[in-house]
Amino acid sequence: MIKITLPDGSVRSYNDSLTAMDVAKDISEGFARNVISAKFNDVTIETSTLLTTDGNLILYTWRDDEGKKAFWHSSSHILAQALEELYPGVKLSIGPAIENGFYYDVDLGDRSISDKDFKTIEDKMLEIARGKHEFKMKSVSKADALSLYKEQGNEYKVELIENLEDGDITFCDHSTFTDLCRGGHIPNTGIVKAVKVLSVAGAYWRGDENNKQLTRVYGTSFPKQKELKEYLELLEEAKKRDHRKLGKQLELFAFSQKVGQGLPLWLPKGAALRSRLEDFLKKAQQKAGYEMVVTPHIGQKELYVTSGHYAKYGEDSFQPIKTPKEDEEFLLKPMNCPHHCEIYNAKPFSYKELPKRYAEFGTVYRYEQSGELHGLTRVRGFTQDDAHIFCTPDQLDTEFKNVIDLVLYVFGSLGFENFTAQVSVRDPENPDKYIGDVENWEKAEQAIINAASDKGLNYVIEEGEAAFYGPKLDFMVKDALGRSWQLGTIQVDYNLPERFDLTYKGSDNELHRPVMIHRAPFGSMERFVAILLEHTGGNFPLWLMPEQAIILSISEKYEKYAEKVLNLLENNEIRALIDNRNETMGKKIREAEMNKIPYMIIVGDNEEKDNKISVRQHGGEDLGMISITEFSNIVEAKINETLKQF
Repeated sequence: MIKITLPDGSVRSYNDSLTAMDVAKDISEGFARNVISAKFNDVTIETSTLLTTDGNLILYTWRDDEGKKAFWHSSSHILAQALEELYPGVKLSIGPAIENGFYYDVDLGDRSISDKDFKTIEDKMLEIARGKHEFKMKSVSKADALSLYKEQGNEYKVELIENLEDGDITFCDHSTFTDLCRGGHIPNTGIVKAVKVLSVAGAYWRGDENNKQLTRVYGTSFPKQKELKEYLELLEEAKKRDHRKLGKQLELFAFSQKVGQGLPLWLPKGAALRSRLEDFLKKAQQKAGYEMVVTPHIGQKELYVTSGHYAKYGEDSFQPIKTPKEDEEFLLKPMNCPHHCEIYNAKPFSYKELPKRYAEFGTVYRYEQSGELHGLTRVRGFTQDDAHIFCTPDQLDTEFKNVIDLVLYVFGSLGFENFTAQVSVRDPENPDKYIGDVENWEKAEQAIINAASDKGLNYVIEEGEAAFYGPKLDFMVKDALGRSWQLGTIQVDYNLPERFDLTYKGSDNELHRPVMIHRAPFGSMERFVAILLEHTGGNFPLWLMPEQAIILSISEKYEKYAEKVLNLLENNEIRALIDNRNETMGKKIREAEMNKIPYMIIVGDNEEKDNKISVRQHGGEDLGMISITEFSNIVEAKINETLKQF
């Protein structure tokens, strides 16, 4: 008798071994038709895998993230077969599922793929898919696996296999195609009904720029043509909202090859927007008892050796800066936390003085590879809204929950309403990735889980996503296009206080270790502005807009009245400017719309006579002719609607 436990806790008993799909059919034939992947005892399996022991079974459909992962992983196999048939002799390397699709890295030799070839590849993929070929897993000995790929002259697969243990190597077959694969597929290729090759790019083998550059073919696929159409429409909207395009259009930031890759230049409007974001958070932090500090842009190498950052991230940092003094080296600051530890260490504390909350908009530097740089979302120099709280163990729960409240306030004031919380813990299989003892890790992980639960957060636990020095609570936010971003993080750290020998005098007159909380609601100013730009399409909350209104005079005759209106608006703390160019009113309005300015104030003869203004809202709604006081009240009410009090 085999007992299979389902996610709802129900148990089904069977007299003999059976497959995951058999269980699905036993539940419902209609349900089984939608099942495309499965997990048994937390291990991804095929729906055709035979279940021979008691265990927990999860069945996934296209609606589940795990189902989509299997669907897109299977689609990458179909893409690989299509490339093999269209480009004989092509060498395959890796082809994983990614968010919203998949890719495959291939060595085409002296050939290339361009967008002209996309349709041919798509047609071949659909031809293969229509064959309804089953995905079948098989175990292969290390010797046979190496022999196959050595015979093909595929050094990439050989390198992968050489790092695998004999007995753990599996291949997946479908149609006439076979590939090295761990598993996790849909039942057959016929479930894939719609495919799209999205782009090609260069990608160094194993991400190492010293290795050969391969061709990466990106694609996506869906079980229905209608869903592909909707996704492509979403991509078009995403292109319109691309923060690089909007940043240039709205004159927020720029990049210069002479300054260097990944080093953004903030233009006046962008700098003002950043300043408003900083002031917004500083005001909330002040109410929450934070103290602002400032630390240098560099630090001695020994500082980061002590913190552990050099051992873990030294290769990703800029090379050490040598001084005339022998053996003296500095690093561009990759993290703010070691500096804040030394600020805490500048004087002794008693338990009565804790918690200490140090905040800083600190700029840090990391040497990201040039191929990974992307606008403001991946840069080499960025400013974190960093803060570190040093508290007693008894204060940890309250302090952590207070930080959650601050993060939620930031999200609410900026229109991020759809999010989940992720408790990022250690990977139990890779203890060498982390520093500190197991007991401290367990305490820190449990503290985060308790706080998230008590605050009623919708959270998931993700193994292997912790920072090297401690677990964290990450906020995964969905933007207006349904894309998920990691925004805001809170970390509990018992390890850095240990490494920096941080202490406080307790009520027992003995020295104790404080607990450290790392937090950054924005994450980095650069990445946050990029995500906010794409989320809002440049239509920021009114309180944050670089210009809240633009005054358009019908002719030169009314310029003095326009200036009077501008002064009155500024007295009411409304940011405005005058467009007095010798252009048609239609052109001025079109350009104001393009620049996302919330309100267009039109002044002419009637407005001057009545000492009023005509107001047009961004998007075309006409608010009519009103007094400046009425307009100021409208703006104030709109700001109060989104900018809550902390």
